[in-house]
Amino acid sequence: MDRPARGLGLFRRHTRTPAGALFRRIFLINGLVFTLGTLVLAVSPATVSARVRLTEVPVLLIGLAVILAANAVLLRTSLAPLDALIASMRRVDPLRRGERVDSPPNGDLAHLIDTFNAMVERLESERTAASASALAAQEGERRRIARELHDEIGQSLTVALLSMKRVIDRAPAEMADDLHGVQETVRGCLDEVRGIARRLRPDVLEDLGLHSALAALCGEVTAAGLEVTRDIDRQLPRLSPDVELVCYRVAQEGLTNIVRHAGARQVHIGLHARDDHLVLRVRDDGRGGVIREGAGIRGMRERALLIDAVLSIESPPGHGTVLRLAIPRNDFESRP
Repeated sequence: MDRPARGLGLFRRHTRTPAGALFRRIFLINGLVFTLGTLVLAVSPATVSARVRLTEVPVLLIGLAVILAANAVLLRTSLAPLDALIASMRRVDPLRRGERVDSPPNGDLAHLIDTFNAMVERLESERTAASASALAAQEGERRRIARELHDEIGQSLTVALLSMKRVIDRAPAEMADDLHGVQETVRGCLDEVRGIARRLRPDVLEDLGLHSALAALCGEVTAAGLEVTRDIDRQLPRLSPDVELVCYRVAQEGLTNIVRHAGARQVHIGLHARDDHLVLRVRDDGRGGVIREGAGIRGMRERALLIDAVLSIESPPGHGTVLRLAIPRNDFESRP
């Protein structure tokens, strides 16, 4: 049993690896260059004395320069793909689609580049699956909280309003004004709870579609004191549920950021099919200058990855912010 194991170890030691292949390539290049240099010196009429003469120094320097130049060109050509590989490694971002490195048709680095591309593909697939699972759990929790707000707290506040109405009807006149004030406070709390429930669980999105859901979002922003213009293609069919939900959440987060941070007066939201993409665009005339990407923007990027979309943000200081979500046409087929 010992001999087969020893033989297997020797086999593994001699297995071709990228590092070993690169070593052999460099060794062969250097060997080839020096061999050719030796042959050239052997067949050429140039000779060198035992003690090098001053007139022979230029010949030696020229030969050395030719050998070094040939060696440099061959090694540079062989190792050039490493620059693209390193640049691609530096650009890898967990929240953005990574570019793939073009693999040379041959050469020992082709295996390394193919392995790197496969690794990036695998990481993106695993990241997308993990994000999909996390966001699905998040949406489920949103629905549960919205249902409890509507069914439990909403109903309790409604009962409180009805009870207060009966109390006001039987209360003395000097207490009526105070009770009316309390009643309005409770009614305001009920309206706020219903609004939170609607934002957590957009029933209008499921029932009427993305167009109506975006219109409702614009209505909320208008109520906050901003002027909103819409340019939404009414000819768009119903989209897949995932695409509609991502578009709605991205628009919702973008409008929320505008209300809270942008200091804008006007907002424009558009949704159109352009060539091979569906494009959602949210633009404001606020202060711009978005440099840091907070949790909201990271959440939008994670949602964009779920439908293979590209989220871009342009925010020059003093010129507002433009948020653009581009979804490939193959990923937003209409549903029945």
